[in-house]
Amino acid sequence: MSGTRSPLKTEHPTERHGLWRLGLLLFPFTTAAVAINLFLLGLIGHRIGLPAISPVNALLWSIPLGFPATWAAAIWVRGLIDEAEGRR
Repeated sequence: MSGTRSPLKTEHPTERHGLWRLGLLLFPFTTAAVAINLFLLGLIGHRIGLPAISPVNALLWSIPLGFPATWAAAIWVRGLIDEAEGRR
């Protein structure tokens, strides 16, 4: 498995810095996507008899849940960029 590399390990010191910058750029978008998905999940839950999630609660819950979603999205996009630049 010498040809593959872990997304957590970096080859260059500046690449990890680039992942943080990419995460900061993606955070508003991934957090908004999490909020929309939570709200829609609340609508589905309401349909089957669970209490509905208000839009405000969905926004509030999306802030802490947006961090792991942003981390995953940044790693995924970084892999796509690496693939496009021929590093993989």
